[in-house]
Amino acid sequence: MRHCIVNLGCKVNRVEADGFEAVLAACGSAPAPEAEADLIVVNTCTVTAEADKKARKAVRQALRANGHARVMATGCAAALQASFFEALDGRVSAVPKGAMEAALRQAAAEAASAGGGEGVLAQAAASAPVADDVRPAADAGPSVAPAAASSRTRVGIKVQDGCDNACTYCIVHVARGRAVSRPADEVVAEAQAAAARGVRELVLTGINLGSYHSDGAGLAALLERLLDATADLVELGGAPCRFRVSSVEPADVDDRLVEVLAAAEGRICRHLHLPLQSGSDEVLRRMARPYSASDYLRLVERLRERVPAIALATDVIVGFPGESEADFQATCDLARACGFMNMHVFPYSRREGTPAAARPDQVPPQVKADRARRLRALASELRQADWARRAGTVELALVEEQGRAMTEAYYEVTAPDSAPVGALVPLTLG
Repeated sequence: MRHCIVNLGCKVNRVEADGFEAVLAACGSAPAPEAEADLIVVNTCTVTAEADKKARKAVRQALRANGHARVMATGCAAALQASFFEALDGRVSAVPKGAMEAALRQAAAEAASAGGGEGVLAQAAASAPVADDVRPAADAGPSVAPAAASSRTRVGIKVQDGCDNACTYCIVHVARGRAVSRPADEVVAEAQAAAARGVRELVLTGINLGSYHSDGAGLAALLERLLDATADLVELGGAPCRFRVSSVEPADVDDRLVEVLAAAEGRICRHLHLPLQSGSDEVLRRMARPYSASDYLRLVERLRERVPAIALATDVIVGFPGESEADFQATCDLARACGFMNMHVFPYSRREGTPAAARPDQVPPQVKADRARRLRALASELRQADWARRAGTVELALVEEQGRAMTEAYYEVTAPDSAPVGALVPLTLG
């Protein structure tokens, strides 16, 4: 069998797509372009209306590109809109994440049987090891694709899934289910195996990563274990692997996590993505976000005091129902005070089934578009200012391809052509 995996959305989806790839490889299937595949898997996202549109487009594109392939739609959009996707064509099936393991193995076995390959592929499909990474949050718990499934220099490890928060604009917690965490021993073993193979950067991912909790320990304790377990897994003369924390909610960044980050001296990248969403207390209240603008600023100040080199990124929603110009200006003011190195700016997207979608005070599209444009211009200014502050400093950068590397602070920079791909090398910025 030949397969093609189309992945949309967040870092968690990327890790899960690696898991699908690993299952199919274990069954003897080989990757192929969409037009030549026997099976096309579309891993969907539903975080915004635009994400939904891309999911629908990707499934339609798969059907147009290939007149015979089976198409499996999975992921968040497929979980919420299964009947829509299946109505597109008889070749489309909407498969929950928890059923993907069995569905992929079954597809490989059927392809082997149809092609007369029962002696090899069918046996491989039947005996392929169970991959925990395809289980949903509400099932036995999330885990991660084997790092070997990815040839990328930066490898993601999924340690958590689902979310117990209910922000009034968000539908993802409905699609993903309740928050669950992967056992720490499994996470540590995964990281050790990747570090032993020479992977120099591991990214911890989760839908609500800061809620991680296993055997009485949270994210900070997990990071401490990971640092200890991988400290000696280093090539002669090289740097040990480092860890990057993906998006973490500000309310989940406690003093212990700050201190672990400060003491790691770069082995935990001094870069955090802290979703803000708004700098207005009134808007935050309507969003059901569990902090105030002053709480957020105090956290940023504490981080900068304990970790002076830290780079901070964020998400912001503009045009949330009821947002006034004064509310928007409060967001701009807080962004300036925080000095973000990167801001993902999203015009509010109305998601059916959420409390915010039912509000009568929706902001006109042209106002949302104007505020998004203005905030993105500010984001560009802040990024330039943060980069200027780093001029002349030295950071370890991960060489991702010849001549290109990603710094600890998450800036793409030029690397010497002599620097080997996959290595951590010190580079002077500016």
